[in-house]
Amino acid sequence: MDAAMNRAMRAVAPLAPFTAAALAAALLFAAFLAAQGFEAPEALGLVVEGAFGSAFAWQNTLARAAPLMLTALCVALPARAGLVIIGGEGALALGALAAAMVPSLTAGWPALPVQLLMALAGFVAGGAWIAASAWLRHVRGINETISSLLLSYIGIALFNFLVEGVLRDPASLNKPSTPPLPDAVLIGPLPGLEVHWGLVWGVLACAAAWFLLRRTVFGFSVGVVGGNPRAALMAGLPVGALLIAACFLGGGAAGVAGMLEVAAVHGSANASLLAGYGYAGILVSFAARHNPLGIVAGAILVGGIGASGSLLQRRLDLPDAAVLVLQGALFVALLAFETLNRKGARRV
Repeated sequence: MDAAMNRAMRAVAPLAPFTAAALAAALLFAAFLAAQGFEAPEALGLVVEGAFGSAFAWQNTLARAAPLMLTALCVALPARAGLVIIGGEGALALGALAAAMVPSLTAGWPALPVQLLMALAGFVAGGAWIAASAWLRHVRGINETISSLLLSYIGIALFNFLVEGVLRDPASLNKPSTPPLPDAVLIGPLPGLEVHWGLVWGVLACAAAWFLLRRTVFGFSVGVVGGNPRAALMAGLPVGALLIAACFLGGGAAGVAGMLEVAAVHGSANASLLAGYGYAGILVSFAARHNPLGIVAGAILVGGIGASGSLLQRRLDLPDAAVLVLQGALFVALLAFETLNRKGARRV
């Protein structure tokens, strides 16, 4: 009985920081709303209702969760190697742009090969952009967190420059965009749902990432590098190659998220797809403690918070961006409770 209880406690223990952070974030958000003169309990109830209160709410939540799963992997995979990467938004933008260019180069091809090439183009573009941060860290000693953030800004600027310039569709007058994708290569919804197939792609990517990190020699080697780079060097591991590979895979996942936004949501590359999924993916990964399987649940939670914004706007006349305050409070609380949890573990 005691052994079973101990196993149960060990299984639940990793959830303690997240549970405490979620409660603290709710209290902080309630205090913020109360200070603005709103009824905090009603607003929190609307967040739950807008995220999970109906079939429509669930579909809206899952549609937002699909790209979050992939952008969160852009943080989680490098984190396994000991790197803090926060440039997923730039990788998503360039992945979307690369994918949007493929149909014009493959006119007349069957739909499936074009879709696969779009995914490959998005993966390579996003992966190469994030891998640059790992290369700078390994070769020049430049902090990867700063370089990935700055490269993200550069990637977004490059995206806007090309979409509004040489790649712009002349027919897109009010909202600059690339030429629309042919209907044949668009990715449709899941049967009976209004959620596109990107949700399945995201879940499969998280499962594949978990297997790669936990059940392969590559994943073990990356974990050794993340735990102690000097020990990894002494063991003869190619530290630089492993860092770059982990970042390339993570950035590639974010690039595929961009491809899905083009092929399943917008139908072209335009500024509307830069909706902050790359930044929200940071929160999702930290909420899941960089566990690829936990990312699925974390993406649904954060996607639900984002989906509730429109309901808060309609019912309480709050700005749609008010939910960003809740997301920010959750992120700060996660960092705080994770730090306290680690300090407590060191004392023990």
